[in-house]
Amino acid sequence: MKFVFYTHSLLSDWNHGNAHFLRGVMRNLVSRGHEALALEPADSWSRQNLMDEQGEAGTRSFRRAYPELRVVIYGSAFDHAAVLADADVVVVHEWNDPALVSEIGRLRHDHDFLLFFHDTHHRAVSARREIAALRLDDYDGVLAFGETLSEQYRGAGWGDRVFTWHEAADDTLFRPLPDVEKAGDLVWVGNWGDDERSAEISEFLVRPVQRTGVAATVHGVRYPPDALRRLSETGIAFGGWIANADVPAAFARHRLTVHIPRRPYVESLPGIPTIRVFEALACGIPLISAPWPDSENLFRPGEDFLVARNGTEMTRLMRAVLNDEDLRTSLVENGLEAIRTRHTCRHRVDELLATVAAFGRSSAGRLIA
Repeated sequence: MKFVFYTHSLLSDWNHGNAHFLRGVMRNLVSRGHEALALEPADSWSRQNLMDEQGEAGTRSFRRAYPELRVVIYGSAFDHAAVLADADVVVVHEWNDPALVSEIGRLRHDHDFLLFFHDTHHRAVSARREIAALRLDDYDGVLAFGETLSEQYRGAGWGDRVFTWHEAADDTLFRPLPDVEKAGDLVWVGNWGDDERSAEISEFLVRPVQRTGVAATVHGVRYPPDALRRLSETGIAFGGWIANADVPAAFARHRLTVHIPRRPYVESLPGIPTIRVFEALACGIPLISAPWPDSENLFRPGEDFLVARNGTEMTRLMRAVLNDEDLRTSLVENGLEAIRTRHTCRHRVDELLATVAAFGRSSAGRLIA
């Protein structure tokens, strides 16, 4: 089958976590003999920021890690109808221009492809009017990255055409690297963003590091001057942007990591972890998380990773993980088991193909009589 993914960007993961997941999904589709094509707009803010900050070197890690993936950058004169003429499945991510979302829907009338809207963000609850204004009448279904988000679409009338499709780790890239020498205690890969977790970063990262004196490094983008000053005063090294393909090595150089979810996912869309949870566990690094309700039982909190209810508990758990080899070993083994048995991009491609089959499509893309 031919799969076409309309993504904000596949080339750039600058403040754009959805690229991580789609890269793994596309790689697995290609490995199974399918055709996978990513289309991204010429004015992608993620790619533009990456180019401004890193130049052409910004995409080298992607091309090195995923040489088999095809990406086309399109402009205003691009012929979408021609590209979609032989498509079997088209997936349009929610971070696309509303006019494009509508155009692809209209093209669905003249072509024989399945059309899915893919939502991996909190805008369905934080920017309801923007999402509600999208013209999705011609879409066959919605792929939502958590059950609470699926419920938003079911409540909007989508019914059984909503499919919960969690993100997952590309374990061809995210895997343990035991031969890499440790260089520090703690690493956190996370962007500052729009003040959606500034208080949480202070409580669950900055102050615990200050209390424990661990050697810590932070990678990410969009950190304002006062945040950088606070990191520096605490002795936390700031590494800036890191290509996602280089994150497994960064995890391997450290003894533990943390997860600090953005507030909208805790308060409005509970049960949805970010992709960093999947990726960290896949790399075999012990993980301590700030609170988030695992309402879908994706993991075994307390076994696959530890949960700190507040900053004081985060401080205690950091010390425990660093000082207890048996605890570290248990967390690594349990986390890897959780990923390898349920949460790889292979599992998600299985789910996608099953969803496609539910619409009466064979593995060759033809309608089943």
